[in-house]
Amino acid sequence: MKTLKEVKIGQTVKVVKLHGEGAVKRRIMDMGITKGVEIYVRKVAPLGDPVEVTVRGYELSLRKNDADMIEVE
Repeated sequence: MKTLKEVKIGQTVKVVKLHGEGAVKRRIMDMGITKGVEIYVRKVAPLGDPVEVTVRGYELSLRKNDADMIEVE
C-alpha cells in the first residue's frame, strides 16, 4: 500500500482508497479527492508538511496526516 505522503515531487498518481473516519474523510472528499481521481504532486515543504498537489485542475495543500490517509497507485 502506497500513500500520497510517499509520492515524489512531479509524479501523478491515482486514488485507490480513502482511509479515515467521519468528518476527516468527508473533508478530504469535499476537497475533490475521491476514488479514481488523479493527483499531481507539485511541491513538498522542506520538512515534508504540507504537500502541495493539483487535483481536478486546482491547487491544494494537504497536511502530512491527511496525505497519509489517501491510498494511491
